[in-house]
Amino acid sequence: MKLDEAESTMQKTVESTQRAFNTIRTGRANASLLDKVMVDYYGSPTSMKSLANISTPDSTTIAIQPYDRGTLNLIEKAISMSDVGLTPSNDGSVIRLNIPPLTSDRRKEFVKLAAKYAEEGRVAIRNIRRDALDSIRKQEKASEISEDEAKNQQDKLQKLTDKYTAKIGDLLAEKEKDITTV
Repeated sequence: MKLDEAESTMQKTVESTQRAFNTIRTGRANASLLDKVMVDYYGSPTSMKSLANISTPDSTTIAIQPYDRGTLNLIEKAISMSDVGLTPSNDGSVIRLNIPPLTSDRRKEFVKLAAKYAEEGRVAIRNIRRDALDSIRKQEKASEISEDEAKNQQDKLQKLTDKYTAKIGDLLAEKEKDITTV
């Protein structure tokens, strides 16, 4: 694994961690809360986005309007069974999710969940570093690169690792602030 490959993979890990953070509720309506909810559509798990138009008419409501009315009950069931923690309200053509204000206990749970997602991202970055280090050592052992070049690449790799773990730390701090701000 080359340094540029490692950096690209680390960037994708940061983006993945950001998407995971987006699924955590902050007391404001956000369509990305439903990103992980899969609907059992004709026997196969299907993302909510491909079955319905998801909008936020105001800061405390998410409206889900299925493209096919036949999927209304399937979508409602998927939301009810998910870990989103919201109760769907079905009026026959649109499902509404009201976002209640967060309690302090629930905020603490969400902060812990965000910390868990951040740690998963950091572990993934450290695994990328490990794979890249193994690659550098193999190149050095095979005499493809000199000892000095190997040391130089290892230093650059560590700087990349530090940079991307710091980015995840910044994203976590921002998400914690979003969650704890009333």
